[in-house]
Amino acid sequence: MTVVAADGQPVQPIPVDEFRIGVAETYDVLVSPEDDRAYTIFAEAMDRSGYARATLAPREGMQADIPERRQIADRGMEAMGAHGMGGMDHSGMSNMAGMDHSGMSNMEGMDHSNMSEMDRSNMSNMEGMDHSSMAGMDHSSMSNMQGMDHSNMGGMAGEQAKIGENGLLVAGEAQPGSRYDQAGIGIDPDERRVLVYRDLKAFTPWPDRREPGRELELHLTGNMERYMWSFDGKKFSEVTGPIHFEKDERLRLILINDTMMEHPIHLHGMWMELENGQGELIPRKHTLNVKPGERVSALITADAEGSWAFHCHLLYHMDAGMFRVVQVS
Repeated sequence: MTVVAADGQPVQPIPVDEFRIGVAETYDVLVSPEDDRAYTIFAEAMDRSGYARATLAPREGMQADIPERRQIADRGMEAMGAHGMGGMDHSGMSNMAGMDHSGMSNMEGMDHSNMSEMDRSNMSNMEGMDHSSMAGMDHSSMSNMQGMDHSNMGGMAGEQAKIGENGLLVAGEAQPGSRYDQAGIGIDPDERRVLVYRDLKAFTPWPDRREPGRELELHLTGNMERYMWSFDGKKFSEVTGPIHFEKDERLRLILINDTMMEHPIHLHGMWMELENGQGELIPRKHTLNVKPGERVSALITADAEGSWAFHCHLLYHMDAGMFRVVQVS
C-alpha cells in the first residue's frame, strides 16, 4: 500500500507494508492488489491483546490468512533507547507487562465534532486573566537559534535519556532525542516496510516561511503507578491559566516525553509542522505521537484566534489532567 496523506494533508507517496497509528492520527492509503486472490487488511493493538481484520477480494466469499500473533513488545529500558540502566531497581514496574495499550489501535474514523461540548467549567475565570506570571513562556533570548535544524537535536548516539522507576526520566541525565526514523517499540523494520515520521514529506512548502520568534518547551509527565498524567508536572486542575500564543506569531513547540509510553498530542485549531528533517517540505499534522523518552519539535503559525484544546488524545489521560488550553489573541 502507498501512504498519500497524513492527518488529511497530502504527502509524497510512500510505499509501505505496515504503519503504527496513534489515537486521532489519520493516514490515507492507496492499495493496489496485483493478483486475483484475497488479501487480509490487519489492524493490531500495540500490546498484541487483540486485532481487527478485513478482507479485500475480487469476489465475495474469498478469505486470506491472518498473520501469526506477535510477541508482546519488550518495554524495558533498552527498547526505549535508555542505556546504562544496569543495576537500577525496577521492581516497582513489575505490573507493566500486562498493561492494556489497546487505545492506540486504528482510530482513522474518529469524529472530533463532539469536542465542542466538552465541559469547560474550570475555565470560567480565564477571561481577562493576568498571564504575566506565566514564567518560561517568553524565550526571546533564544533568537540566535533561528534557522537551526532541530530534527536531530538531543540524544547523541549512545547518550539517550535514562528512564527510572515509575516511568520518569532520571534527572540530570542526557536529554532525550528525536527518533523520527524509528517506527516504535515492538515493530521490526526488517520484517516488512514500516512507515516512520522521517518518511513524511509535503508536496509544497507551508506558505508561512518565517523563522520562529520563540520556543515553547513542554514536558509530557506522569506516574504509571499512581496513574497521574499532566504537562510539566501539573494537571489541568492545577494550572492558573491558558498557554498564550500571540495572534499570527510563529513559534516552535518542543515536546519532551518524560514517561514510558506513547502520547498522541493533539492541537485544535492550528497545524503543527513536524520538523522531521525534510527541509521546506516538512509535513503538517494535527496529532503527534511522541514515543517514550523522545523529543519532537514542530513549527506553529498562530493564525486561529480563540481558545483551543491541547491534550493527549488517549482520552483517559486527558481526563486525568493531560490537558491545557491554548489561547490565541
